[in-house]
Amino acid sequence: MVKIRVLGIDPGLRNMGWGIIDVEGPRLSHVANGVIHSAGPDLAARLLALHEGLSGVVAQYRPRTAAVEQTFVNKDGAGTLKLGQARGIAMLVPAQAGLPVGEYAPNKVKKTVVGVGHAEKQQVLHMVKLQLPGVVIDSPDAADALAIAICHAHHGGAAGLAAAVERAIA
Repeated sequence: MVKIRVLGIDPGLRNMGWGIIDVEGPRLSHVANGVIHSAGPDLAARLLALHEGLSGVVAQYRPRTAAVEQTFVNKDGAGTLKLGQARGIAMLVPAQAGLPVGEYAPNKVKKTVVGVGHAEKQQVLHMVKLQLPGVVIDSPDAADALAIAICHAHHGGAAGLAAAVERAIA
């Protein structure tokens, strides 16, 4: 059975959560998780900080696939636009590394991990801990990122890649 390393990303302009899991058949195991905090005097500097931080995560852990949570438009158009720019960084970094990138709606992530599409953050955190025994989670953003990675593992992102690798090896 081939082990596939999955990077889950919860995009945010101030705090970008990330989580890495290994998927081997039906078995999931925690590798690492954390948050990249943006810094800088303006939007460009903050986006650069996110890009550099996420690039470091990809270089250190070498995932084979990635998944990013989709965002929805809300009442604050300027805030939505800024979040979209952070999401662009979350999509760009794995793509620059040659990784396939999946996208999942928040309700799909929650339904996959908790069983309910409108689950609360505490429910998501609890179920991530159940599915990754012994995990120490850095923050709520990192918990969300791990949930996104778990969703990707269950919806063919990692399984499809593992099957392709096994066929190539055989």
